[in-house]
Amino acid sequence: MTRTAVVLMTCLGLTAAACSQEAPPTTAPVEAPVAPLAAAVGYACESGKVVTVTYPDTETARVSYDGRDYVLASAVSASGARYAGQGLEWWTASRDGQESGTLSRLAPNETTGGTIIERCSRPVPVLAPAPVGPCVGADLKLSVEGGDAGMGNRVTTLALQNVGAQTCSLTGYPTVTLADANGRALTTVKAVQEPGSYLAKGTPPSSVSLASQAKAYFDLAWNVVPHEAEGEKTCPEAKTLRLTAPGDTAQISLPLALTPCGKQIRVGPFRPVIDASASPTPAT
Repeated sequence: MTRTAVVLMTCLGLTAAACSQEAPPTTAPVEAPVAPLAAAVGYACESGKVVTVTYPDTETARVSYDGRDYVLASAVSASGARYAGQGLEWWTASRDGQESGTLSRLAPNETTGGTIIERCSRPVPVLAPAPVGPCVGADLKLSVEGGDAGMGNRVTTLALQNVGAQTCSLTGYPTVTLADANGRALTTVKAVQEPGSYLAKGTPPSSVSLASQAKAYFDLAWNVVPHEAEGEKTCPEAKTLRLTAPGDTAQISLPLALTPCGKQIRVGPFRPVIDASASPTPAT
């Protein structure tokens, strides 16, 4: 076999091999996701008709009126929001809970000041207030705000101040424990929740909203006369009060000397005012 024949057969073999290969599969085009349409806003007009507008972005208003659609672009305005284009102008402004909208024909040269077609309005949507979370120990400061004494009873009014930047809430009762001079918990002294306060008993607990730097108050009451009938000769001496806010685990400590007799202290619920007599009483 001549060299020319070998080359010819080799080329034919390569051509056949190439022809026997399958063509690469064709991948179907992937469609880009379609952005959701902006919600349509309806404005009731004095004529009884409705102007429907969608705002797909901050620069565009799509106005539907009398069976036709118009695309208007943001335009300069002294106040409110103004859109212009296709011979029309849409101008809105909000005041006293109403958003007004004026649909006008543009003056020559696409300037403002043309003929008014419709005067329309709609109520301004009221946004729901942001939920207020519970106060946490890291944002609270405990202090003594006052007290009273008489007939062997003692009461101290304490406050929790929100030293954080955000509004928070306190609901119900604080968890209170006492410690002695060595920091050991007085496990024999029980904290009893007492509705109302020392001076206004029976008021049920309620939620107290605390803006930054605001305070919520509660009473701590105890007896200083030993219960000799129960074998109590002396009363335990507490040097520190430890408090945990409702729903939290962080303890807040405050130096506070007291001698609670009868193996208990009485803890009142949070209230928004320091004067317990100013707290609202429950309806009967």
